[in-house]
Amino acid sequence: MSKLTHFDDDGNAIMVNVGDKEKTKRQATATGYIKMSEECYNAVGLGTIEKGDVLGVARVAGIMAVKETSALIPLCHIILIEQAYIDFLLDDTSFTIAVNCTVRTTGVTGVEMEALTGVTVALLTIYDMCKAMDKGMEIGGIYLVEKTGGKSGTYRKGE
Repeated sequence: MSKLTHFDDDGNAIMVNVGDKEKTKRQATATGYIKMSEECYNAVGLGTIEKGDVLGVARVAGIMAVKETSALIPLCHIILIEQAYIDFLLDDTSFTIAVNCTVRTTGVTGVEMEALTGVTVALLTIYDMCKAMDKGMEIGGIYLVEKTGGKSGTYRKGE
């Protein structure tokens, strides 16, 4: 079993020392979804939600969250983000919107937390913009799909 890296030998929370690690190209992709009523889903698709362009605002919110991850998660390092993008997959049969966030950097630590934060904030933004129409929306399925780079190499969910 591997040791949890954010604790010292006495069990105190610490920020991991990444000073001696090699810089590598790193990328992470995370996903999640929001399920809503048919009426709300159609309004998002038609752009008739009162607050405006739901997916456009959610995209910007997710990217902004990627850049602020170290301010939200106490032991995350500040990372120079080279690229962050959010995309959406709309499912007309289940009235679900999947959100994917991919983040890239060249550095000494990975961007998994940034990708997960981007997805989560994008989903919460969709909820916030649509809650007047559907308070029963469900957010779920948030997970790391893939990460590349670094000492541990490539990870893909399910492999």
